[in-house]
Amino acid sequence: MSTTVNTNPASNQGNTTQNPLKTLLNFGQSVWLDYIRRDLLTTGELKRLIENDGLRGMTSNPSIFEKAITGSTLYAETLKGLESRKDLDAAGRYEQLAIKDIQDAADIFRPVYDQSKFRDGYVSLEVSPYLAHKTQETLAEARRLWKTVARPNVMIKVPGTPEGIPAFQQLISEGINVNVTLLFAFDVYVRVAEAYVAGLEQFVKGGGDPSRVASVASFFISRIDTLVDGEIEAKIKTTTNPADVAALKNLLGKVAIANGKLTYQRYKQIFSGPKWDALAAKGAQTQRVLWASTSTKNPAYSDIYYVEELIGKDTVDTIPPATYDAFRDHGKPRNSLEENVEAAHQTMQGLEKAGISMKAATDKLTDDGVKQFSSAFDTLLAAVAQHTNAASAVKK
Repeated sequence: MSTTVNTNPASNQGNTTQNPLKTLLNFGQSVWLDYIRRDLLTTGELKRLIENDGLRGMTSNPSIFEKAITGSTLYAETLKGLESRKDLDAAGRYEQLAIKDIQDAADIFRPVYDQSKFRDGYVSLEVSPYLAHKTQETLAEARRLWKTVARPNVMIKVPGTPEGIPAFQQLISEGINVNVTLLFAFDVYVRVAEAYVAGLEQFVKGGGDPSRVASVASFFISRIDTLVDGEIEAKIKTTTNPADVAALKNLLGKVAIANGKLTYQRYKQIFSGPKWDALAAKGAQTQRVLWASTSTKNPAYSDIYYVEELIGKDTVDTIPPATYDAFRDHGKPRNSLEENVEAAHQTMQGLEKAGISMKAATDKLTDDGVKQFSSAFDTLLAAVAQHTNAASAVKK
């Protein structure tokens, strides 16, 4: 993956004058960047991305901050300045760095937030991954981060775990913007969307203005194919019937996209009808599906496959730098999200027929995602502690 984003307009597709990234907005999709690092904010590069590419938001996670802090010297001076802060452990020192970046990014995106009438211009900051299975602790940390960042266009990221979803609903009922992350399963997405509606209803009942509350449901894509393709390949090796082998091969590289398309169809159902219309009449925004993990892991697939195949109205795609540059260079936007919906149903049915459990796969991916972010947080806090002579302060 690139560590910087190419802002050279000359890299746009061929002789076409229209930037493919900007064109996505014509299809109702907002592009956010899945990346943050201090030089992106201080050099004017983020402003150029907003102006040249139509960038409309930004997401971060523990892995991104770990790479930013340990993979550069950009934070060394600030960390040195924190050595005298004996009241801060490693987590507290990291938070000082992260919150400053989030605040600065939110300020740069503020015009987008205002011009879009609070629909875009958001920057996400995640609660500690150590709290993924702790509802009350997640609530407390999310409230604290919201208050500390003190920007209307920040989203606090909460994992879509069984313990995270009730925390999310409560936060929405308090008017706090939330990015629900680590979603893989269709049924979990439905619970999240319904929790959003319930939280909004409670917020409105208490006299809140729902037009100022925003949320996205971060639905992870390419990680699904990485896991499921492996299971399909294993079955192919042990299958002797040619017809069954052909059916299995036909599933390769299709499950993640099919899962996303069917989720989007459910999104349209949830955010329509009398119940939702009553909230919309008061100015409520839908909770858009945000496609995450859209980089291509399998070199056999196009480098922009997971971006190109999930373009549609009222969605967000948060794209990592290398994929972002690639789509600017040779992306061909179309309304792909509404294509071949029946084929998506058939793909999921074929997976079940093959004896591959989507529930088992998505449960594993959720658990692995929490562990991955926790591991990145371990590495990050250890590095911060080392930089500030506070190794003993690394705590969970």
